[in-house]
Amino acid sequence: MESIELLEAYKSLWSNRTLQIEENPAHTLRNAIKKELKDEMTHPRLRKTPHEKFYLSVKRIIDSSLHDKQKVNLVNYHLRILEELKQGGSL
Repeated sequence: MESIELLEAYKSLWSNRTLQIEENPAHTLRNAIKKELKDEMTHPRLRKTPHEKFYLSVKRIIDSSLHDKQKVNLVNYHLRILEELKQGGSL
């Protein structure tokens, strides 16, 4: 699945969230998911762990009206970013 399709699927999950669009859709998607998993949109005292945010993200994806292929691809992408954060020591 192309990055543009995956980015559009991701954007459809968030009706009222603005997304900073970069030149490359893959970078936009990666940065948005990374920001989501690190819970950067929440006040520092109220932030959840990346694992909690991953769970909530997967739940949101599964409960959405996206096609199954889009759901699987988005969950895989979230998992990949979570693993990167884990290996990079950002957890």
